[in-house]
Amino acid sequence: MRTFGVEEELLIVDPDTGEPLALADALLAVRTADDAPESEGETGLTAELKLEQIETQTLPCRDHTELLQQIRDGRAMADQAARQHGARVAALATSPLASTTHTTPDPRYATIQERFGLTVHELLTCGFHVHTFVESPEEGVAVLDRIRDKLAILVALSANSPFWNGVETGFESYRTQAWYRLPTSGPSAIFGTLPVYRRTVTRLLETGVLLDEGMIYFDARLARNHPTVEVRVADVCLRAEDAALIAVLVRALVETASREWHDDVDPIPVPTVLLRTASWQASNRGLRGELLHFGTFTPAPAADVVNALVDYLEPVLREQGELELVRAGVTRILSHGTGSEQQRRARQEAGADAAFDGGGLSAVVAHAVKVTMRGADAIPTAAQSPVLQRVRRG
Repeated sequence: MRTFGVEEELLIVDPDTGEPLALADALLAVRTADDAPESEGETGLTAELKLEQIETQTLPCRDHTELLQQIRDGRAMADQAARQHGARVAALATSPLASTTHTTPDPRYATIQERFGLTVHELLTCGFHVHTFVESPEEGVAVLDRIRDKLAILVALSANSPFWNGVETGFESYRTQAWYRLPTSGPSAIFGTLPVYRRTVTRLLETGVLLDEGMIYFDARLARNHPTVEVRVADVCLRAEDAALIAVLVRALVETASREWHDDVDPIPVPTVLLRTASWQASNRGLRGELLHFGTFTPAPAADVVNALVDYLEPVLREQGELELVRAGVTRILSHGTGSEQQRRARQEAGADAAFDGGGLSAVVAHAVKVTMRGADAIPTAAQSPVLQRVRRG
């Protein structure tokens, strides 16, 4: 079984008002008891573009149980640091409440802010990135070519951003809409070979639009610093269980694609514009209506499309002992709703009116803090957790 790991971006919030707080630098100053990382090559918390967010990272894992525990450990670690400054963390892909954002004081981020103006000024979004081991860059490109037509389903499953700056957006994953404003974001074409992939990246850098290779924001890409395929389409998930489920699906997608490559099964030549349309539909509807089926790219009930993906991955999931886990997890999300649906229910229960004037949104954040920390309330010591052993300034 391939190793896999994840990165989660979390909002730092005021526990009373629900507003984002620019405290990432303060959180990163909090150290574990020994005040030293076990390995400089691994981190548990790092800075992101905005001071209102913090990123947690797991180590490479071999199974769902290990990964879920590390996700919970990362959330506990971030929340522990936030509590020391009167704040909390929430797994929300966008801020329900309006706020002024602050760019992390770093020369690279400052240049990005200057170059992309309002797009970056407004860009307070929290994503969920899954890294899955590949044997070689050649295998990685083959995987990218063969998973591209299924990634929109992960957008729908992870949808957790219905509000944006105090407004009901009408989208389930508005983070996707905000993120797609950046150049190179979204689905990519079929590359075919590693040299074509590298040449595409080189030509993008030669345009002068991007600062560096870190701004290659494809939905899925070869990681720069790890032997992994990095899938980047998902919202950060409100529930840790949903995050671990999506990571298991990604690993199964990578393994299935690799086997197809070794069996000389060509990637399906779906036009990139259709893939972007499928992502838009998933971002807009989530699991509440119809998605574009990855086999036909025509509308079908969301539940049918999600279950078709599980059926497609069944041979690998069964072999890895994860099929029942995945079917139960998918049933849970379909039954209880995505993070976006939970956010809307929390607002309704708070008695929000229909004027979209912020009523009930503080309650949405408070609810999100509670759900974010489910299963993570008992903060492990550094000796108990490999994640907590690797905290350093990002």
